[in-house]
Amino acid sequence: MEDHSLEKKYNKLIIAVSIVIPVVVAILFGVKLKDFGFDVEPLSILPPIYATTNGITAVVLVAAVIAIKKGNQKVHERLMTFAIALSLAFLVMYVAYHMTADSTKFGDSNHDGILDAVESAKVGSLRLIYFVILITHIILSIAIIPLVLFTYVRALAQRFDKHRKIAKITFPIWLYVAVTGVIVFLMISPYYAH
Repeated sequence: MEDHSLEKKYNKLIIAVSIVIPVVVAILFGVKLKDFGFDVEPLSILPPIYATTNGITAVVLVAAVIAIKKGNQKVHERLMTFAIALSLAFLVMYVAYHMTADSTKFGDSNHDGILDAVESAKVGSLRLIYFVILITHIILSIAIIPLVLFTYVRALAQRFDKHRKIAKITFPIWLYVAVTGVIVFLMISPYYAH
């Protein structure tokens, strides 16, 4: 009989982390440091950095899949660990930025925080495309947390049959989240107040 204790040990933790992270991010997203008397400038340097981090994550994920298809398990393992670290770095930077800056409205070309009729007409249906990408990005970024963690733990537990099965679901979703993170940044960046 196989030993599944490592998997069982981490299952409850993974579920807890998968709930706690989105809740904490949602709460922190609504917290503005200036509302608590902190005189902080928006960390406007962070969006291009965390977008680049998403892009690097996408490249690392593809490289990791290529490595495992070539049978290089050690390289695959290191790349996947790096991809997780990149995703965590992204999350920290994303939250830090949003705690210091007001939300940017897509299409707000005069940067006054209000999307007027002229600005709305100017971006037209591109606004709908932006929101479809953004919403799917956000939903899947929440869903990817347990998928990544379960996939990773199954590899650690050397349950490679189960690891491969869940990785076939995890990989395309994680790749989509990483790529759409870059797309969302490229689409919204003209509207950041400088």
